[in-house]
Amino acid sequence: MEVKVLCTPGKGKCWLHGNSAGQDYLKFLIRWRSLPDSNRCTSLERVAGPSKAVQGHLRKCSIYRPFVHSRPCQSAVLSLTVFTRFHPNPSRTVPDLSRKRDRERLAVRHTPYFQRIGRGAFLGFRRGPDTWSLRFRSRDGKQNHKFLGGPLEFDDAKREAENWLAKIAGSAVRSIKRARVRDAAEAYIADLRRHGRMDTALGTESRFGTVLYDDILADMALEAVTRDDFLEWRERLLEGRQPRTVNRHARAVAAALNQAVELGYLGNPAAWRLKALSDDIEEGGETAVFLDATQRKAVIAAASPAMGRFLRGLELTGARPMELATTVVADFSGQTLRLAHRKGRPAKLRPRHVLLAADGVEFFKEQCKDKLPGAPLFTEDGEMPWRRHMWARQMRAAIAKHNESATGRNRISSAASAYSFRHARISELLQLYGVDPLTVAAQTGTSLAMIEKAYLRFIPSAMQEKLAALKG
Repeated sequence: MEVKVLCTPGKGKCWLHGNSAGQDYLKFLIRWRSLPDSNRCTSLERVAGPSKAVQGHLRKCSIYRPFVHSRPCQSAVLSLTVFTRFHPNPSRTVPDLSRKRDRERLAVRHTPYFQRIGRGAFLGFRRGPDTWSLRFRSRDGKQNHKFLGGPLEFDDAKREAENWLAKIAGSAVRSIKRARVRDAAEAYIADLRRHGRMDTALGTESRFGTVLYDDILADMALEAVTRDDFLEWRERLLEGRQPRTVNRHARAVAAALNQAVELGYLGNPAAWRLKALSDDIEEGGETAVFLDATQRKAVIAAASPAMGRFLRGLELTGARPMELATTVVADFSGQTLRLAHRKGRPAKLRPRHVLLAADGVEFFKEQCKDKLPGAPLFTEDGEMPWRRHMWARQMRAAIAKHNESATGRNRISSAASAYSFRHARISELLQLYGVDPLTVAAQTGTSLAMIEKAYLRFIPSAMQEKLAALKG
C-alpha cells in the first residue's frame, strides 16, 4: 500500500495519508519534539537520500521500510511501502476448528490455525498432518506450548488440552517448569540443600545415582510419564533386591517428585503413587539384626581402630550412627552426652541427654582428651567426621574379615550394620538391666510404640504389664 508523508519544516509534525481506497482509517499523526540545533524536518531537506529522521516514529506505526526524500522543498513528500497491524480484510473470519468441513478447507501450512478456548489459551490445528497443539500464556507472560498429537477429533483434542491446563492451574507458582524426571529429582536435592539438610541431600543423591539416573525413566518428561512407566521401573529394580528395599527406593523417588510438583514442575502425582510390594518381613518388623556381646566384640576387634572406637561409642549409648557421628567434644558434660536427630514434617531438631554408665564415662573422657570443644568426637582419619557410606563400608569389611576364620554359629550375618549396635543396646537395657520401657525410650530417642513393635520379645512379662498400664 502506498502512502505519502508530508513534513512541514520547523513545525515538528508529520502526517501520513493513505492513497488506497477504503483505507481512510490509516491516517496517522506523528509528533516529535524538535530540537533547536537539529530540526528533523529541515534535515530532511538538507540530506538527499535515505533518511532516518522520523523513521523511529514511523516504525511504531508498523512502517518498517526506510523512506527516501524526494522533494526538497518546504513540504517534503516521501513515498514508501508500509505494513500495518490492521487486518487487510476486516470481513475475513477465523475458521471454526470444531467443524470438520472447515478444517478440511484450510490451506496446508507450517504454522497452526488457533482457536481460543479460554483466557490466554488457544487450541491449534495444523493442516497437513492434521495434528493438534495447545498454546497457553502463563502469568509471567511466557508462552507455553503442548503438542497433543493426532489425528484427533475436536472434542478429544479440547479435552486433552483442558486436562493439561488443569495441571497448570493447580500449580502454586507463577511460572510452571516442564522438565525430565531427572531434573525434577535434582531440583528436590537442591531444595534439601537450600534448607540446610546436607546429609539428607547427600544420601538422596547417592540413592538416585544408583536406582534412578541410569534408568530410562530418568530421561522421560515428567508431565508425560504414566503409572505403567513407574511400574516397569520398579520391576527392573527388583533384580537382586528385596521387596522392602525396592519399596524404600520407590518411596524416596515419590517424595522427591511430589516436592518437585510443589516447586512448580508439571507432573501427575497419581503416576508415581504406587501400592507397596508385599513383604512379610517388613510388615512383621523383623528386619533388625541383633548382635550379642561376643559378636559385637568380634566385630570391633576386626575393624580398624577408628571404626572400632565408633562402634564402641554406639554400644555404650545406643545412639543412631548419624547422631554419634555429629557429636563434638562440647556435647560431653562428664556424665551425660548430648545427642540430637531430626524428625517430623517439617523436620525439627530433637536433642536429648544420654546418661552414661561408669565405663561409658571413662571411654568418652578418653575420646575428649587433647581436643578442642568444637572438635568431633569420632573421625574417619583424625579430621573428617564419619560419613554414612564410610561407616557402612568399614562395617562390611569388618564382618567379612571376621567371617574368614569363623565357622558355624560364630559367623556374623552380612545383614548386620552399625545400627545393630543400637538394637543391641536397647534390647540389653530392657532384658538384662530391667530398665522400664519409658526410660529406655527417653534415653534412646524412640517411642513406646516402636519399642513394643520391635523389642517386645525382650521385655519381661512384668514390664509388658507396666507398658500396657502406661498405654491405658
